[in-house]
Amino acid sequence: MNSKEKFTKYAKLLREWSTKMNLVAPSTLADIETRHFADSAQLTDVLPADLEIIDLGSGAGFPGVVLAILGWHVTCIESIGKKVNFLNTVRTELQLENLTIYHGRVENFLPAFLTKNAKKTGKIVITARAFAPLVKILDYVRDINCRLFLLKGREIENEIAVAKQKYNFDYKLIPSKTGDGFITIIDLVR
Repeated sequence: MNSKEKFTKYAKLLREWSTKMNLVAPSTLADIETRHFADSAQLTDVLPADLEIIDLGSGAGFPGVVLAILGWHVTCIESIGKKVNFLNTVRTELQLENLTIYHGRVENFLPAFLTKNAKKTGKIVITARAFAPLVKILDYVRDINCRLFLLKGREIENEIAVAKQKYNFDYKLIPSKTGDGFITIIDLVR
């Protein structure tokens, strides 16, 4: 199955499952390809290749599943059981061997991941979309040598101002290609 077929099947699953549970806003189901797939896929313009990604609060799989379809190795972290069931179904139906689903909370996953991967060198890449305010994300990752690639809305400058009161970090804002938000890249959290 090629990536186009996987995206078609993913959209079908998303529409089917959304009749049973709230995966995405119902108003966005008519334009899944732009609102969710293209929005998530724009990270491919800035993500380094050949690395493993940790996607925080994956929900319906954005951006994690999209990035896995496009070839990255991704671990999706999701605490809500129904959404984990959906993600596992997507993983199986789309035959995504490069996708791992973790059922649990971010604050429980990250310490275990660090202990298990303590000998790996290089930065960990973390993604998130519609997950939490920036300062909360930084609380989760403050002890990790990581780069953050976040899909954030137009209020990101306010979130940065709040986070700068607690943390020192470098950031870059790249206007979104699909809406009025930004790709927010964060480095050097101290």
